[in-house]
Amino acid sequence: MKKVVKARDYKFIAIIKLAEEGGYYAYCPLLPGCTSQGETYSEAVANIEDAIKGMVEAMVKQGDPLPLEVTEENYVLDIPVKLPKSVRFA
Repeated sequence: MKKVVKARDYKFIAIIKLAEEGGYYAYCPLLPGCTSQGETYSEAVANIEDAIKGMVEAMVKQGDPLPLEVTEENYVLDIPVKLPKSVRFA
């Protein structure tokens, strides 16, 4: 049985990372294939917002079920830390 929810704000988590080739890469873990990019962090955020909204609109229009959102407040940040070359990892 499919779960039906009333119209309300629905939250999706987007993860934004520095791209190796420059700029930023963004994706939404709950929506496989929903990715975007941007030259700046702000541009990547705006682009992934558009991508998420577009994908959700298409899913609703096609009658596809939406994934259940993450209900707790989660924020994922990429925090770069410069380490000396001599640091070893397990």
